[in-house]
Amino acid sequence: MTYQSKISELGQTINGAGSPWNAINAETAARMQLQNRFNTGIDIAKYTAKIMRDDMDAYDADPANYTQSLGCWHGFIAQQKMISIKKHFGGTKQRYLYLSGWMVAALRSEFGPLPDQSMHEKTSVPALIEELYTFLKQADARELGGMFKELDAAREAGDEVEAKRIEHAIDNYETHVVPIIADIDAGFGNAEATYLLAKKMIEAGACALQIENQVSDEKQCGHQDGKVTVPHEDFLQKIRAIRYAFLELGVDDGIIVARTDSLGAGLTKQIAVTKEEGDLGDQYNSFLDCEEIDPSDIQNGDVFLSREGKLLRPKRLPSNLFQFRAGTGEDRCVLDSITSLQNGADLLWIETEKPHIGQIGGMVDRIREVIPNAKLVYNNSPSFNWTLNFRQQVYDAWAEAGKDVSAYNRDGLMSVDYDATELAAEADEKIRTFQRDAAAQAGIFHHLITLPTYHTAALSTDNLAKEYFGEEGMLGYVKGVQRKEIREGIACVKHQNMSGSDIGDDHKEAFAGEAALKAGGANNTMNQFAAA
Repeated sequence: MTYQSKISELGQTINGAGSPWNAINAETAARMQLQNRFNTGIDIAKYTAKIMRDDMDAYDADPANYTQSLGCWHGFIAQQKMISIKKHFGGTKQRYLYLSGWMVAALRSEFGPLPDQSMHEKTSVPALIEELYTFLKQADARELGGMFKELDAAREAGDEVEAKRIEHAIDNYETHVVPIIADIDAGFGNAEATYLLAKKMIEAGACALQIENQVSDEKQCGHQDGKVTVPHEDFLQKIRAIRYAFLELGVDDGIIVARTDSLGAGLTKQIAVTKEEGDLGDQYNSFLDCEEIDPSDIQNGDVFLSREGKLLRPKRLPSNLFQFRAGTGEDRCVLDSITSLQNGADLLWIETEKPHIGQIGGMVDRIREVIPNAKLVYNNSPSFNWTLNFRQQVYDAWAEAGKDVSAYNRDGLMSVDYDATELAAEADEKIRTFQRDAAAQAGIFHHLITLPTYHTAALSTDNLAKEYFGEEGMLGYVKGVQRKEIREGIACVKHQNMSGSDIGDDHKEAFAGEAALKAGGANNTMNQFAAA
């Protein structure tokens, strides 16, 4: 529906109400509708799910069409990210948001900072989704509000061509609202708990939920030790629970991202139920570290497995956890991934210990032997030392090719002393093209950084504190922050406008007319940034 047709439709509604609505202006109401395009989180989930599905199809046609996101721990961070993307790239195509359970735990829990072990309040996750979209919708309202002011100015100047241009821009306006891939951890309980939380997250606007195959009450960050996985059927119950939640709420094309932590998880809490040789439970149990025993050697409290006519005793730790055989992680990852896709998941997430395209691609090739269009969401994690990892990868490649590496200490390649070397330059180029190369060679549809804005907040605050509380004083803020904001076109330099002051003034004028007490008058100091 165009801007003018929306005005016409609302005009008919207002006129139909008679004289009590005489003070209601159809164009103002139309503007307010356009500034609030999404009435509910379900509307957002339906809209963004279609975007992701279209992007997945585009990637299948050409891996150059991979997508990206950055993790955001506050609505303002998400808002500024999307404003920046629209400013620099002209649109939001193939750019998403990521909601990290790690950052919810570390930054948004009422308990204070927590490790990524599912100890934070589960309701804080849907609350953050709702907050992210509240800020993105406010970015729409703010930008459209500016366009409406430009339209009014063009009309007052009698410039019909400019007015038509602005109306066309309004009709074709691209929202800041984009898909969120949201972390539901291991489901915060059993399958019913997963279903209930999934509904809350979808109702808040999430179109894509990422769930991992760890034990809920033993959940660890994917880059920490001590991870404990669950048998396949336990995990598949949770995938089905999420699908039911999507279908119940009418988001028929919602996306499920199945994450396996098996590469780094050497433990399981339970032996899988198996009914016949070769079934999923039997395959899971086949990875257990067992020793064959004689029936006469049975000890009190022992647990046994029977396989191929042999009596096997799985190795059980004092924690009552069972141990997998060393070196089985990749095989378990592949099986986890195949079974997840065969049972309703849409995308995979394989948590690795380093960003190595060959390792990731090798697993994806095995998965694609069974599921040809399998594709990944991949964590470009700040837990990796990217500089050291890629310099070592180049060092190893050079050494294997017979190139002289005597000038380099492999264990000390992080040193600034190597920054200007040929090896460092080649490593940096591999980092620069990692996402493009991994999309083409390792089936990665979506690249994300889980915790980037956690680190940027710390770094920028450190830089400001060092200058402001030191000899630079106020100049530390002006040079390091405000002057850069003005010159680089950072919208929030006009922080009153960014917080919604001008939107509020528009509403006051609509509600009270000439009696409105507006904040954006001549004495508002934000006018000092009129040229910014």
